[in-house]
Amino acid sequence: MKNAIVMAAGKGTRMHSDQPKVLHRILDEPMAGLIVNNLKKAGAERIVSIVGYGHELVEAALAGTCEFAVQEPQLGTGHAVMQARQLETEKGLTVVVNGDGPCVRPETYARLYEALEHAEMAIMTAVPEYDNRFGRVIRGADGSVEKIVEYKDCTEEERAVKETNMGFYAFRNELLFEGLKELTNNNAQHEYYITDLVEIFIRHGYKVAAVQVEDCMEVQGVNDNIELARASAYLQQRINTGLMASGVTMVDPNTAYIGPYVTIGHDVVIHPNVCLYGNTKIEDGAVILPGSYLRDALVGQGETIGPNVYSVPTED
Repeated sequence: MKNAIVMAAGKGTRMHSDQPKVLHRILDEPMAGLIVNNLKKAGAERIVSIVGYGHELVEAALAGTCEFAVQEPQLGTGHAVMQARQLETEKGLTVVVNGDGPCVRPETYARLYEALEHAEMAIMTAVPEYDNRFGRVIRGADGSVEKIVEYKDCTEEERAVKETNMGFYAFRNELLFEGLKELTNNNAQHEYYITDLVEIFIRHGYKVAAVQVEDCMEVQGVNDNIELARASAYLQQRINTGLMASGVTMVDPNTAYIGPYVTIGHDVVIHPNVCLYGNTKIEDGAVILPGSYLRDALVGQGETIGPNVYSVPTED
C-alpha cells in the first residue's frame, strides 16, 4: 500500500490573505489540488491532508479526492504528521509532502517511494540557487545522511552546507508512527520537527536515503505572492514546452496560459493572450484566436474559436 500525507494546515501569513495558502491558485487550480492529483499519478492509494487554518474551505475544495485530519493547535511538522491517525495501522510506504509545493512531478514523488527499496526513510534534497533558509542536510565522512538541522538551529558551520532539505519525505509506514512517539520539542521553536526522525531512525539502525533533485524550482515552496507567480511561470513554461513538443503551435508561449488538466491534439494553433483551464479539450487542427478564455470547454476538430471569446460552464 502506498500512502501519502499532505501538510496543508498553515495560514501562510506572508500571503497577506484570508484564504488558506494551499488554496491559492496556479493556472486556475488550487495548489493543494495539484499536489493530490500528482500524488495519485505517482501511485498513492490513500492520501490524508492535514488541515488547520480555514480547514472547512480546504476540505470543501478537496472533497472526494482525499481524507482529512485537523491539526489544532499547530505545533510543527512532526506534530502535523501525528494527526494522520487513520494511517497508523496501515502497512506499506508513506510519503509526507508540503502542501505548498505545487510543481513537483509525479515522477519525483515516485522516486521517493522507490528509494525505500533499500532504506527505511528517504528525504528529498536540493541545492537552491537563492534564499537558502532551509534545513541543512548533514552527512558523515562516508557521505551517508546523519541529520537535518533546521536553519534557525544551525551553527555557522552547518549554515555553510549547501545541500538542503526540501520538505518531502518517505517512510516505511509502521516505522514512521513508531518514530513519531520519540519526537520532542527541544528546539528554538519549541515545535515537533519531522526532520528529527532522521536521527531517530539512524539511532535504531535504519538507513536514511537522500533523493537529490537537480531542478530546484520543481521542489520550491510557495510562501508569498512573489513565489506564487514564480511557480506559476515555471509550471506554465513546463506545460507549454511539452505541448509544443507534441505538435501544438503557440504564436507566443509566454502569453498562453494552459492548465495541467487541459488536453490538446496535434496541429492546433494557439494565438497570444489565451487562457485554457479546467478540463478543456482541444481537438486536432483547432485554432484558438487571441483573447480567448475557455474553462471546461470542448473545441472540435478543425474548429476556430475567437477572437475574444469567454466560455465557462454555466450553473443549472
